[in-house]
Amino acid sequence: MNHVREWVKNYDDLDIDGLKHSSTNKDWTPEKRFELVAKVLAGKSINDVAKKTHINPGQLYQWVRKYNERGMDGLQCKKGRPTKQIVMKKKTKKSKISVSEQEELKLLRERNEYLEMENEYLKKLNALVSKREAAEAKAKKQR
Repeated sequence: MNHVREWVKNYDDLDIDGLKHSSTNKDWTPEKRFELVAKVLAGKSINDVAKKTHINPGQLYQWVRKYNERGMDGLQCKKGRPTKQIVMKKKTKKSKISVSEQEELKLLRERNEYLEMENEYLKKLNALVSKREAAEAKAKKQR
């Protein structure tokens, strides 16, 4: 029901153009984004500017917020997901562990390395014992 009200309002505001849907996504350059943000900063309402340009008011609100936080850099087109390296760097910068936690982590890593080596040793030993038993069984059959 809310969609119908929105369609009626769009029709009242923009006539038949208010009901048309673009078949492709419009690519907004930072300059075009700034023009819209400037209109909002000049005193026009976000809803009015968004309706006249056929964009979602929430999108325009985000552009205004980003412009207020970072200036023109906030209006740059950033498509896609950031690389994992950048994400990892951000996480490592935020995590600060105490000296005792660092020592505990070092001990746990050493213990883990020791257990991994012991596990590899036992696997090889088991393989050698199985091989020897198979050879003895084969020699027994031949006798």
